[in-house]
Amino acid sequence: MPNDLQTQLNILKQQMESLQAEYFKGNFSGSQDFNKYCRFNSRIKVPVYSATPATCEVGELCVVTGKLRVCSAANTWSIVGTQL
Repeated sequence: MPNDLQTQLNILKQQMESLQAEYFKGNFSGSQDFNKYCRFNSRIKVPVYSATPATCEVGELCVVTGKLRVCSAANTWSIVGTQL
């Protein structure tokens, strides 16, 4: 009888570890929605330049003359939103 209970406990333990591994797999944040949207609670340091860089990769950010810019296409900078 004790072996049966111990076997059941071991099986349950393995299943729980498997579920935990599956849940935490690919999760990089403490808060996450079911659609894999992640919120990072940290600050982003954005480089400040006196002139727009000549080259960029899509998604890069920079600040030029006090305006936030994003690289929207290869080597193409766009001002983010409506900034005064």
